[in-house]
Amino acid sequence: MPRAAAEAAEIRRRRLRLLTLGEILAVAALVISGLTFWNSYEERRHAEADKVASSTKESRTARTLVLSGKADKDGDRLTLTALGGQSIQGQTIAFPAALDLSPIDSSDPRIERRWIESALVDALKAAGEKTKAGGDARLPVAITTHFYVDDTLVDDVALYDVGYTTSSSFLGGTDVKLKGLSLIGHTTAAAAQKRIDATWSARHKAPAK
Repeated sequence: MPRAAAEAAEIRRRRLRLLTLGEILAVAALVISGLTFWNSYEERRHAEADKVASSTKESRTARTLVLSGKADKDGDRLTLTALGGQSIQGQTIAFPAALDLSPIDSSDPRIERRWIESALVDALKAAGEKTKAGGDARLPVAITTHFYVDDTLVDDVALYDVGYTTSSSFLGGTDVKLKGLSLIGHTTAAAAQKRIDATWSARHKAPAK
């Protein structure tokens, strides 16, 4: 092969090699760009998912209501507050059927001794229980609380124990003093009354006749 032809062939081979290398670099750049875009997309997607999950968790937390009750020094009243800081708009408090009390609606979150004292003492006597000083007793109640979550009024229905003590005197009868409030569990409006009745019955067996 003449020298000029050989040089021309060599130049073509070099150009082909350079072209192939350029194509490889271009493809590599395209792949890297694609991976960078995908990573960016995945990061945004995960960030949005985390944001939604966080928002959902916050909403669930806001909707979960737990009440606490603080008694005044004489045990006449429990002031109820939401541990999560929710603003209570009103409440309905239902009592075991054994007390023969109608549910009480209140815009001021509280439980008063005068609401339950006489009916509670009568129900305890009907169950054959003697009231005595010392030791805490528990009265199951169902509390429906109305409060706002994200500008929406929602209801929470839960069973609570009202802690109380009793004391008796020969002439003065039986006194009840309120002590506090503890959560039994959340429930539905349809099941609330049955559950507090069942809880009362399990704790206070009526005497056999």
